[in-house]
Amino acid sequence: MDNIKIVGVTPNDVARLQDISIQTFSETFSAVNSPEDMAQYLNESLSLSKLSDELNNKSSQFYFAVQGEQVIGYLKLNTGQAQTDVKANDALEIERIYVSQAFLGKNIGKLLYEKAVQIAQQAGARYIWLGVWEKNFRAISFYKKNGFVEFDQHVFMLGTDRQIDIMMKKDLTND
Repeated sequence: MDNIKIVGVTPNDVARLQDISIQTFSETFSAVNSPEDMAQYLNESLSLSKLSDELNNKSSQFYFAVQGEQVIGYLKLNTGQAQTDVKANDALEIERIYVSQAFLGKNIGKLLYEKAVQIAQQAGARYIWLGVWEKNFRAISFYKKNGFVEFDQHVFMLGTDRQIDIMMKKDLTND
């Protein structure tokens, strides 16, 4: 896909981050979750105040995928204590990679993933890890294709629904 840029997100971009976060999460999961659970998750986890706190955390980084002026996807990375489960200093967590449904299959996710690998390598991380919903087969396939292996699982609460995320990691010491 031509003219796609990956750009850092600043605290001034919080409204744009909220817009793409709600849009892509809804597109990805609303058909397979209850409206009540979706609304609770979106209101709690993707509120302006929550996203502002995440943007101001020095151990987290956000990046937009942009075509022209349009944000078409985003990436959230965590290091150190910002990581959600594994708190290893030699690891980097991909907490979120989301792409607008209109741009799926156009390698936008791959561009965001490659940015994560670049950041991890620059930081000297030994591995990248993430959690992915056990029913998100498209994402699981993408990560396996890119060398990730399952190593554990954890609970992800979507509203009141207790869901299981598969935890996957990729060793960077062989790259």
